Amino acid sequence: MKRFSWMALHALPPTLLAGGALTLLALLAALLSLVWLPWPIDAVDMNHKLLPPSAAHWLGTDAYGRDVAALLLAGARASLAAAALAVALGLAAGAALGLLAAALRGWVEQAVMRVADFAFAFPAILTAIMLAAIRGPGLGVVVLAVGIYGIPAFARVTHAAASQAWAREYTRAARALGLGPWAITWRHVLPNIAAPLTVQATSRFATAVLAEAALSYLGLGVQPPQPSWGRMLAEAQSLMFDAPLLAVWPGLAIALTVLGLNLLGDGLRDALDPRCQTRPA
Repeated sequence: MKRFSWMALHALPPTLLAGGALTLLALLAALLSLVWLPWPIDAVDMNHKLLPPSAAHWLGTDAYGRDVAALLLAGARASLAAAALAVALGLAAGAALGLLAAALRGWVEQAVMRVADFAFAFPAILTAIMLAAIRGPGLGVVVLAVGIYGIPAFARVTHAAASQAWAREYTRAARALGLGPWAITWRHVLPNIAAPLTVQATSRFATAVLAEAALSYLGLGVQPPQPSWGRMLAEAQSLMFDAPLLAVWPGLAIALTVLGLNLLGDGLRDALDPRCQTRPA
């Protein structure tokens, strides 16, 4: 059994293993922040501001004397939570619209896809600005803006995959047995398009992390005292010459997380899509 497990692990795409490791590291940092932090995130100490990394403060302190390592761990929780909620919103709404268009066809399909095309004209930043003007900045604005921006992408992928599934023999057999479009969609179409939806969700997760960081950098996302990687970058901008490491740590966290999610998405695509698997010579 142990030999089989190592053989199965060796057979996985290298991108899947590397992406999974980086993504797991980010998730563990976010989960660790729920139960433990090296210092409280609101522990302001102006007498010990802008300290370099040391045994007491592993990554140094910021302009307010707060521990950068604690802020980085807590920022992982905020960034990943906002991205996960946004992807869940986009996936739920987009997949529902794509399945609806593929099942009913006709004018419903045309209407859904044209609305999806129209929604691409509203990027996440523009949507966040409009929402912030209405209800003020915050985590909810980030989730709604990034989630709404992801709906058209999920709708397109779902529609394309579901349309292919509807042309398969098993859906034709289900229709011959008298099953309605909703029963066929739930029992046969949705399970068979789970793989491309999983890959798309992973890729959109990386985009959502970047979008959350950008919105928090602009002051539209997570608000003080809750830290965020994007807001840490914004606060470090004016201290680039005095304490450049303040920008390096959150930037490195964002880069590694996005890299891990992109590699994970590529690895899942290679593992789940038979067309991407290499054939033996």
